[in-house]
Amino acid sequence: MARRALITGITGQDGSYLAECLLDRGYEVWGLVRGQANPRVSRVRRLLRDVRLVRGDLLDQGSLISAVEKVQPDEVYNLGAISFVPMSWEQAELTGEVTGMGVLRMLEAIRVCSGVSSSRTPAESGQIRFYQASSSEMFGQVRETPQTEITPFHPRSPYGVAKAYGHFLTQNYRESYGMFAVSGILFNHESPRRGAEFVTRKVSLGAARIKLGLEDRLRLGNLEARRDWGYAGDYVRAMHLMLQADRPEDYVIGTGRTHTVRELVEAAFAAVGLDWERHVVTDRSLHRPAEVDLLCADPKKAREQLGWEPSVSFEELVAMMVESDLKLLSEGGDPGQDSSWP
Repeated sequence: MARRALITGITGQDGSYLAECLLDRGYEVWGLVRGQANPRVSRVRRLLRDVRLVRGDLLDQGSLISAVEKVQPDEVYNLGAISFVPMSWEQAELTGEVTGMGVLRMLEAIRVCSGVSSSRTPAESGQIRFYQASSSEMFGQVRETPQTEITPFHPRSPYGVAKAYGHFLTQNYRESYGMFAVSGILFNHESPRRGAEFVTRKVSLGAARIKLGLEDRLRLGNLEARRDWGYAGDYVRAMHLMLQADRPEDYVIGTGRTHTVRELVEAAFAAVGLDWERHVVTDRSLHRPAEVDLLCADPKKAREQLGWEPSVSFEELVAMMVESDLKLLSEGGDPGQDSSWP
């Protein structure tokens, strides 16, 4: 009988790649959606025809219990969140409710539906395995470089704070109830399916628009911010591997290499044969209220214990995104309507 997985955030970048990954492995995949009228649902149905959908909302405990009871999953991947960091200052309360408290509600739904109590162990309960999408933004003002699974957190945004809350809750439920609950501390991971508001996609779209003569300028914030960027398709493989391990543990997932936003811009414009300095304008208003200057992963534990390695380089990733956006815009697609998805 096929293993069954439930994915929250199925309509996002990671949710789509993870669903493809699990379908390729013979899983029966379910996606949690807030309502069938959601415009992104049609996108999921177009891309992932074999995914089944179930209604539920990370803001509503009862709906999550109902969804888990209906699906009866072997694995739950909690990828649902308000994930655009700048928006988390504008909607701090909602970010806390969805990105932070949503983890608590899903853990509780699994605990209730599995009949887990503090006296049980994973072997005795045969419970659902749970993956929490933690984030490198939890490190924030970093205490050491590179960052490992035991580097202290100092988040610098409401998003990072909410992610830290969910991360510690996952650990707490593992230690208090013996649940197979793990967190993947994923560093920045991108793809042609990334939302147009994120800096990597903003840059790839900007380079493509300027190449096609649709625009002449690209406005960006801090060009010296440094990130560890990888390919989202690689990172979802790590999520799956974490839930196949013998013991529940948390893992840092990243490439271990960093690049500045300036280097990102250089690579994107080089891919279309343009001089970025003639087109890119820096704008102080686009800086974060509290900047995170450097994030770099130490993925040694994942490499040694899970056998995970990234397969797509930074240069290949940037070229892939620019090529995809050139095709999208040439065909009259609208990135704001998610038409960049295949």
